[in-house]
Amino acid sequence: MRLIANRPSPPGADAAWNSDLAFLGNHVFQGNFNGFVVWDASNPANPTLVKPYLCPASQSDVSVYRNLLFVSSESTSGRIDCGTEAPQEPVSTVRLRGIRIFDISDIRNPRYIHNVQTCRGSHTHTLVTDPNDAANVYIYVSGSSFVRPAAELPGCSELSPEEDPNSSLFRIEVIRIPLAAPQNARIVTAARVFAGMERAPRRAGGGGGRRGGGGGADTREGPNQCHDITTYPAVGLAGGACQGYGILLDIRDPAQPRRLAAVADTNFATWHSVTFSNDGSKVLWTDEWGGGTAPRCRATDNPVWGGNAIFRIDGDRAEFLSYYKMMAAQTETENCVAHNGSLIPVPGRDIKVQGWYQGGISIFDWTDGRNPVEIAFFDRGPLVADTLRTAGSWSAYWYNGYIYSSEIERGLDVFELQPSGFITQNELDAAKSVRLEYFNAQEQQKFVWPPSFALARAYVDQLERSRGLATDRITAVRAELARVERLSGQARNDALRQLAGQLDADAERSADAAKAGMLAGAVRELAGR
Repeated sequence: MRLIANRPSPPGADAAWNSDLAFLGNHVFQGNFNGFVVWDASNPANPTLVKPYLCPASQSDVSVYRNLLFVSSESTSGRIDCGTEAPQEPVSTVRLRGIRIFDISDIRNPRYIHNVQTCRGSHTHTLVTDPNDAANVYIYVSGSSFVRPAAELPGCSELSPEEDPNSSLFRIEVIRIPLAAPQNARIVTAARVFAGMERAPRRAGGGGGRRGGGGGADTREGPNQCHDITTYPAVGLAGGACQGYGILLDIRDPAQPRRLAAVADTNFATWHSVTFSNDGSKVLWTDEWGGGTAPRCRATDNPVWGGNAIFRIDGDRAEFLSYYKMMAAQTETENCVAHNGSLIPVPGRDIKVQGWYQGGISIFDWTDGRNPVEIAFFDRGPLVADTLRTAGSWSAYWYNGYIYSSEIERGLDVFELQPSGFITQNELDAAKSVRLEYFNAQEQQKFVWPPSFALARAYVDQLERSRGLATDRITAVRAELARVERLSGQARNDALRQLAGQLDADAERSADAAKAGMLAGAVRELAGR
């Protein structure tokens, strides 16, 4: 991969850490602890500044949907009016802890229209769309800070659920936002998805292990909030990283998420974020061991700790497959641990790009969940050679053909993935054919590839890599695709249908029958059927 652009944070944002990213059309929204910045990435190699918006909060994670921008605020320093002087009183009428809502119809002039206050603030949040409800979107709030006083926000309670059924603990707040009237957004559910969970097992000595979660009546010992939640509406699932557990949720009714399964792992210190495979058959949880500010990728660090854990989803169960951690050892002056990333839409493969703070960026293939393999990386080295100072890639996401990284200290980075022995130009061209109108990493969208010759050739390349077809057959299929592409009209369609039929026969005797079937289907779709 190669760096094609870096844009330092503009004045006002340059004194604050950068946080997460969201995307809408050609625009990139970059959160920071002083607000957010809007970039125009119409030319990814030359992003231009649209708007820095001053509105201090911790940590200003962002998401977008149509004309709306949502921003998290958790700390006690946030103000309803976006002022820069933090409220000093223990109880304040101007404090904002929760979700800010902006109208971005005029993207150069975001308009602050509403907020939804929550009892524990919003460290992160997750947008949820409902395939059966076009009138509303939902937000799951992840807020693990202390409960604010009821005198500041009526209804807040730090008592246990046994003492107060309306406790602000052991719940996920669900906000419903009417798209026609976002100023009416409000909390509609306090989802009790942690009911009956025990305290997660803790790491002891050098060993580790995994087990299922649940059981036990003393809920005060178990998790009471999630650090991060990723929803996948297309498959009706969400994954939560929740205080010692990875949980799977049924979100077919987004206002009423329901826990399906929970897994614990004593090799994990801080369950952090979640990614699903495109087909929803696997799920990956990350471990932010050290909280993101410590060096946790040194040669002396356990290679299992501070990385990813991959699980296979089997109904309402999750079965452990393997761990993955970036390969290159980092120094004492580089904070490094697993952090935020997303899938790259290479057809037929599960490939993820992921930020590792000052460990840089790692791209890895986890199609075989038991054997993940790094295929590309970027690492610019420590911010300060002889001093540990927090910096690096907070998040790295693929969006419409390019990788964007929010660099905590060094601004916005843009990368282009290059062909190599691990990935071909045809696979990259097919990935670039997937175009999204918007993207929030915590609301995963299902990739669908439009018919193209690049898509067919990508499958041919993969069959060559897996030795799914004989070498002479690979050569013949490539030659036929090149010949057919020069045709047009009915002649092209007839030739494609004939080739698809031949590939169906190839699939029956292929060593990689599933991929050969994908190739036949891609060729058939090119013919319009």
